[in-house]
Amino acid sequence: MPIHRPLGGELPIVLGDKDRRNDSTTDNDATILELTYLARLYQQSPEERYKEAFLKGVEFILSGQYDNGGWPQFWPEHRGYQVYITYNDDAMVQTMEIIRNLRDGKAPFDILVNDEMKARLSAAFDKGIECILNTQISVNGKPTIWCQQHDNITLKPAPARTFELPSFCTAESCSLVHLLMELPDPDERVKAAVNGAMEWLDLHKLYGIRVERFMTPEGKRDTHVVKDEKAGPVWARFYDLENEEPLFCDRDGVPRKSFSELGYERRNGYSWYNQAPESLNEEYQHWKEKYM
Repeated sequence: MPIHRPLGGELPIVLGDKDRRNDSTTDNDATILELTYLARLYQQSPEERYKEAFLKGVEFILSGQYDNGGWPQFWPEHRGYQVYITYNDDAMVQTMEIIRNLRDGKAPFDILVNDEMKARLSAAFDKGIECILNTQISVNGKPTIWCQQHDNITLKPAPARTFELPSFCTAESCSLVHLLMELPDPDERVKAAVNGAMEWLDLHKLYGIRVERFMTPEGKRDTHVVKDEKAGPVWARFYDLENEEPLFCDRDGVPRKSFSELGYERRNGYSWYNQAPESLNEEYQHWKEKYM
């Protein structure tokens, strides 16, 4: 959850950066959080300056969309992997959700955009869905899941930081599946995408292990994976593209097959397992009953 506190001595720095920097982002809830705040503020106090600021933010979001429907992590300036289509940390999903809510007039966005803007937002959302479908990784002709980033030209899985290699990525894929399941009257392609992703996730769940955090004799916090036959299913964050096996990596960029091979810093400074797919099960059952 974002931590909010009043700006103190940072205010002059923030205002200075406003004129000096041009690397705006949707990463870590940025822009989306501010737009939601402005919308709520306008609902409570309908001053024109709040609406004007909000609409500038909407124009910024629309300006970042590629012709293929994807959004990068940063724009208009990019550095390295920031140019790639970014599903990591749900950056693109959150962008599309606010676009959808604006298009549909969902509170607190129901009095902020006109019909012309709603038409633009609708087109942007549809292009985003097309991008999601086009970037879904296919194996032997079957749709599976997605990478955290995809090349903005080829749409293939792409790397980010040195420890984030091109791979099948489970947590972000769950957010994409959830978004697809929220579409009314899904066509056959959307149905195939959802079913393919859920089938892949089901086949790659891991049993009999548990992530455990502990204190070393030296008083340092550490993490290891222990055997536990009673543990529920978990999923690795990454699976390699060749063998579809759990993938781990240090900052040296060298892939590793087990969590225990990681150095202390990455072992404790990153989330290598998750249970996100489990949260989709009930929704998926209802979705299948309705549409399949």
